[in-house]
Amino acid sequence: MATEDADIEDPRKKKGLLLPLVVGLVLACVGGAGGYWAVTSGPFAGSGDTDSAHAAAEDDGHGGGHGDEEEDDGPTERPRPELDEVAFVALESLVVNIGSDTSQRHLLFEAELEVAPDDADEVTHLMPRVMDVMNSYLRVLDMQELSDPRTLVRLRAQLLRRIQIVTGDVLVRDLLVTQFVVN
Repeated sequence: MATEDADIEDPRKKKGLLLPLVVGLVLACVGGAGGYWAVTSGPFAGSGDTDSAHAAAEDDGHGGGHGDEEEDDGPTERPRPELDEVAFVALESLVVNIGSDTSQRHLLFEAELEVAPDDADEVTHLMPRVMDVMNSYLRVLDMQELSDPRTLVRLRAQLLRRIQIVTGDVLVRDLLVTQFVVN
């Protein structure tokens, strides 16, 4: 009799465990499908729907013939940045000893500063200070830092910030590294 009671209780326990599992699986599928819908075409959809609605609103505001002319030219042409608003000031090449004197390792560093054309003369006037800041920073680097692939990104950010402190935040827009060689 003990074995018959055990066989009767086992299917009840299995049914009790199976029902929450099935309900959980169904709810997970419904939740996943709802989330997919919300992100692709629902309230959390990307900017695709808002851009087309915005473009339609702009077309309605232009008027008849004028809107048609822009509609033909709009999709084929992209706005270009103004090339006249950029000037580059070349920095002198720097050769810096890396590590101890016995290692005989050197860093060859060349870069250019992106500035507004009107500010190029001011930045050129401040070039001795810029070169001093760059030399001071590059001399403290060691070979372990330079072997990291992320070093160039960090180095650009650090040098740009130091250069902007010397020249002022508005004069220098960016630092473009043209040569970075360790031998």
